[in-house]
Amino acid sequence: MKLLRAGAVGAERPALLDRDGVLRDLSALVPDIDGSLLADDAALARIREAEADGTLPVLDASVRVAPPLGRIGKIVCIGLNYHDHATETGADIPAEPIIFMKAPDTVVGPDDTVLVPRGSEKTDWEVELAVVIGRELRYAASADEALAAVAGYAIAHDVSERAFQIERGGQWDKGKNCETFNPLGPWLVTADEVPDPQALGLRLWVNGELKQNGSTADQIFPVAEVVRYLSQFMTLYPGDVINTGTPAGVALGQPEPKPYLRAGDVVELEIDGLGRQRQVFKGA
Repeated sequence: MKLLRAGAVGAERPALLDRDGVLRDLSALVPDIDGSLLADDAALARIREAEADGTLPVLDASVRVAPPLGRIGKIVCIGLNYHDHATETGADIPAEPIIFMKAPDTVVGPDDTVLVPRGSEKTDWEVELAVVIGRELRYAASADEALAAVAGYAIAHDVSERAFQIERGGQWDKGKNCETFNPLGPWLVTADEVPDPQALGLRLWVNGELKQNGSTADQIFPVAEVVRYLSQFMTLYPGDVINTGTPAGVALGQPEPKPYLRAGDVVELEIDGLGRQRQVFKGA
């Protein structure tokens, strides 16, 4: 299934994109698309039955598409998780996953405006596969156990301010948590529709120019290992999100003068089977 949320900010309603590409309202069945729903097999079964019956009301196709997940618990991010991205930035291949966090309040819809922070000179783009957790998980003993806790997948745009991240001291978080720095969606695609998360193409364009064109096959630590590994250090709960890293092609890895983002730039990104995003950047 392709689950989503639609409506103005603060008035989002649960929805589904059916197999004919029609938006369907789920408000009569469930209160929201969130961790509680993802952990409720009976509620998910009701949605599947209603989709098959074709009885769900149609939503206006012009409605704003919101982040596909409400009440996100935590966002855990993996840095330098693609071989080609590590190479382009001159970094060593990490022996273990590099972990940093993003606050849930960085999340906006897939086509919402993204703000270039005040004082920013190095705002960068990063297309990423997001993993959404649907089962409580701690100390996973195997890849299979880890994947069984995954409810689905989405596109995340891990927008980053490199000077804040790298040149201002401390940890990466100050360059990752600026307002609007995590567009998510358009859909949460359930795990049964993504048989191999290591076989997905990722692409990103800036002002129509292709910048990133990679595959999750190039991940240093695949999805199952990332989820298993994280569960050794923190409990993962339904509604948690994991951003799994970005392939080569970011501004940081390009020759001087590096083409960092400015107000007025348009970024578009997609992942096979997970939809497409489009953001116009403006000054904060």
